[in-house]
Amino acid sequence: MLEDSYRIIGLMSGTSLDGIDLVYVEFKKSNFQEFEILFSETISYSKIWRKRLEEAISFSKEKLIELDVLYGNFLGKVIKKFIQEKGIEKIDFIASHGHTILHQPDKGFTLQIGNGQIIANVTQQKVICDFRSQDVEYGGQGAPLVPIGDKLLFSNYEYCVNLGGFANVSFEKGNERLAFDICPVNIVLNYYTRKIGLEYDDGGHLASKGLINKELLEALNNLSFYKAVSPKSLGLEWVKEFIYPLIDKNEKDIPSILRTFIEHVAIQIGSIIKESSRTLFTGGGVFNAFLIEQIKFYTNQRVVLPKKELVDYKEALIFAFLGLLRVENQVNCLASVTGAAKDHSSGEIFYPNN
Repeated sequence: MLEDSYRIIGLMSGTSLDGIDLVYVEFKKSNFQEFEILFSETISYSKIWRKRLEEAISFSKEKLIELDVLYGNFLGKVIKKFIQEKGIEKIDFIASHGHTILHQPDKGFTLQIGNGQIIANVTQQKVICDFRSQDVEYGGQGAPLVPIGDKLLFSNYEYCVNLGGFANVSFEKGNERLAFDICPVNIVLNYYTRKIGLEYDDGGHLASKGLINKELLEALNNLSFYKAVSPKSLGLEWVKEFIYPLIDKNEKDIPSILRTFIEHVAIQIGSIIKESSRTLFTGGGVFNAFLIEQIKFYTNQRVVLPKKELVDYKEALIFAFLGLLRVENQVNCLASVTGAAKDHSSGEIFYPNN
């Protein structure tokens, strides 16, 4: 008897280092829009892992190869524990984004660690990963990848905006899907809260007590990235080169840094979706109530947030979906979004070594 659905584990690790998001999701084969997240969980990083991932951008090639294997083993164990604790029996495959260490598509490379063969061996499951490299080889940005999921799973929204380490947007224009990174969000906010011993600014409470540094705000808004046309994407390297030095030069007070940067984020998002009435907001930044209030101000619209499960796990869900499209050899990477030479089906497939 043929199964009428796929059951997939999807996982995502964002640049803000909040942790690893895992979902166990069922997609109906007859209609992929009929899906259900059966189990979900976020595994926070230990201090040791966070330090490794923060410092990996400066690792040598040899150390990155070691880290790729080490992190793959770590992910495999996390997934195996998730399977055991949730009592999961049927798994068609695992789809893993990995963790982005280097992303410089203009120089022809992108690197997400989390060795797929190691994950397959540890979990004894089929694994699909490395969704970005092929797109870069085709001349694309290798990002964003989520828009195909937005297009096929959430077509009832005019815009889909994710507020994660970076804010990114996808939408239909004419007969094609467009998408790009808008600006950094949690990667910057969390960087500065950690300087005073806080993992994040709960609800934006600290930012709400700060003052806007007008010179800093103007300098942020005038960065050349915001004048560039899509396709375009951001990475940690860009933040380290342009954002942190600019902030550190102009402001020392942490609440005022947070307040100013939230204003910057809201202005940049507002410039993109101002005329929309149907926008899906997801990602950890949704829980920053002060940020959401500022976005409402600059977009002149009522912001309606989806149920918490979708806010938290949309990207992990969509990477499960990207794996599904890859298995069916359907397009999961859009040239209109990344700037690649053509639409394509991306992702490496690994099977466990018995």
